[in-house]
Amino acid sequence: MTKKSKAFAPLGLLLFLVAGWELAVRTERVEAWLLPAPSAIYEAWTASVDRTLSHLGATVEIALSGLGCGLLVGLLLASLFHLSSLLRDLFQPLVVLSQNIPMIALAPLLVMWLGFGAAPKILVVAIACFFPIAVATMDGFRQTDRTLLTYMRLAGATRWQQFIKLEWPSALPSFFSGLKLAATYSVMGAVIAEWLGAKEGLGVMMQLASASFRTDRVFLAMFFIAGVSLLLYAIITLVERWVIRWQRPRMKGGVPR
Repeated sequence: MTKKSKAFAPLGLLLFLVAGWELAVRTERVEAWLLPAPSAIYEAWTASVDRTLSHLGATVEIALSGLGCGLLVGLLLASLFHLSSLLRDLFQPLVVLSQNIPMIALAPLLVMWLGFGAAPKILVVAIACFFPIAVATMDGFRQTDRTLLTYMRLAGATRWQQFIKLEWPSALPSFFSGLKLAATYSVMGAVIAEWLGAKEGLGVMMQLASASFRTDRVFLAMFFIAGVSLLLYAIITLVERWVIRWQRPRMKGGVPR
């Protein structure tokens, strides 16, 4: 299979599924409020382009802000836990515990404490995003080649030089894996946060559409949520390829330069 065929295969499958969906709804005469046809969803999009884009923009803003905060916190925790076993032993159980608190229960408390602005929504997304980044990056640090690490120690490298020149580059693939996972969480986290109190966003759009039995608009919001998640995943994948390709020339014979 050529590269072009690999690229177009998912698109072809998607078009096939959409065509089958449209045919099944029209053939079985399914009620629109139960399962709208793709054509009905498209009509809902064309009838409210501006309003839908406004909702989309609000959700993307919260998702990216929360992902950025989660990225910073995740990298900071991973680095501190890797460099200090004391900090890891003290705070790692609390970090794990933070992921066991149901977000649907925590979010209303954040709204009560921080108000109905953007802050609690960004915090909800950040809490959902930092954990996979931290865990994946820590795992990447642990996978550093022990032989190269010993070589750097014998060469007189400081602990910081070992971390920057060897351990961090070695952790990049794992870091990007965690970041891609966090990116998919960020959009859903933003939608959940919007359910608990927001003026606009795809979560608000879904709530209003569901209350009025506008299933076509519910599906429209779902498609945008999936589309934004896929777009973020694709962007991070491209950045990963570029960074890893750029990093390799700095490693000569497997030894950091």
